[in-house]
Amino acid sequence: MSTQQQKEQNWRSALLEAWRFIEAEGISATIEGTAALKIQGCAIHDDSIHISIQWDALEQFYQTVRKRTACELKRDNDSCFFTFQLNEYSIRISGYFGTVIRTDPDRLLLSVESCQVAVKSFGYFLHTLPQSDSLREIVKDYLRRLQNTDAGQNGHAWNNEAYQAWINRFGKPEQAAAKIKENPAAKLGALAPYLKEIQGEKIINLLGSHGSKALALALMGAQVTVVDISSENAAYAKNVADALHVTLNYVISDVLQLPVDQHKEKYDKVFMELGILHYFIDLEPLAELVFSILKPGGQFLIQEFHPVSTKLVTTRGKRQIVFGNYFDQSLHARQVAFSKHLSHGEKRNGEKARTVFLREWTLGEIVTAFAQAGLIVQRLDETPNMKINDIGLPKLFTLICLKP
Repeated sequence: MSTQQQKEQNWRSALLEAWRFIEAEGISATIEGTAALKIQGCAIHDDSIHISIQWDALEQFYQTVRKRTACELKRDNDSCFFTFQLNEYSIRISGYFGTVIRTDPDRLLLSVESCQVAVKSFGYFLHTLPQSDSLREIVKDYLRRLQNTDAGQNGHAWNNEAYQAWINRFGKPEQAAAKIKENPAAKLGALAPYLKEIQGEKIINLLGSHGSKALALALMGAQVTVVDISSENAAYAKNVADALHVTLNYVISDVLQLPVDQHKEKYDKVFMELGILHYFIDLEPLAELVFSILKPGGQFLIQEFHPVSTKLVTTRGKRQIVFGNYFDQSLHARQVAFSKHLSHGEKRNGEKARTVFLREWTLGEIVTAFAQAGLIVQRLDETPNMKINDIGLPKLFTLICLKP
């Protein structure tokens, strides 16, 4: 082990020892500052350790620590705090008046060396640090690298039997083409009211998958481009396009790797739909891309599953059950969406290759990301669930934005 590796191990050991010390007292806590980022994998050259604990338990913990090491309790308008020595490290303990540690929406639980700790999330740093802060750029760089790794895994998953899954779901390309041709507008489903006058428009469908919506728009007179990471999705879409005798420009690419200089201010509309935002670990790069490729006066349209339904409430029988934390910011491993269209034998083959990591966003996070990119929010529609047992629950939302 190198000197640097030993140093990092010593720091980690001190952090976890301090955490276990607090945990043994039954006190809720969160790792803060650079320590929170470092323990999550960011390249931070800082050995400081800062942990916040429930403020009304701080005096109790101070008395416990005071027996082990000399320290002074200090106060200001918002908090009380002290430091104590653990091995060669100075541990700062803070308590913020009037706050509840365990209900903090930016508090994220993760496992570190068989110990479950709580840290401030990446989202916390992104929405509290100014754009010019170097620490924010470290977070952004880490998320970019994580997104690239995740994109590679997603690409591998979506190139593993996706073509067969679409045949199982829609039939052979000729059969799928016949269904689209019957009524292109109907193929748009809940998107139809938002895509009426599109004759001659240049439209790009990001994460367009098997291309059925894009092909319906092409039949209705639009010039359509699809961007998707899967060559199997592209093959199926192109074969359906050939059967329809329409032109479809299909770009096989990770959306965030799309060469912006070739697409800058090229499109009248950018649209995305259903089960796609969770593939993005950071929404800012996506929002910036959308802004860049829209023409001035162009429109961005996204229709997605409502976060209340995906993150919070489900139905079992006739009962509605709260199953999750709406503000959860963690990554979740899941099977790719097309897996449900595979046979049991097909699912067993390459099961690991179809596992992807997803980040589920709140409605506020989604709207804010696109608004902060410079887009003007025109409307936000929420669609109720049509199942009788889900009455009162939102199923979809549709966000419409304009590029000024």
